[in-house]
Amino acid sequence: MPLGDGTGPPQGSARGQGRGRMGGNKQGAGSGGNCICPGCGASVAHQVGVPCYSVKCPKCGMRMVRK
Repeated sequence: MPLGDGTGPPQGSARGQGRGRMGGNKQGAGSGGNCICPGCGASVAHQVGVPCYSVKCPKCGMRMVRK
């Protein structure tokens, strides 16, 4: 059968169903949550507009990650 005869799924049907740049399932896009130190486990409240990886742990100085 020739392609584009209308019997298959519509072209481009998978567009717009992705989950965003970094998987889209983390809480990182919201305002709540905490930044956690992977080294010592210290926790600080996440600040809107400040990525956790740019925050240094107040106890050991490592870069923190979003929990």
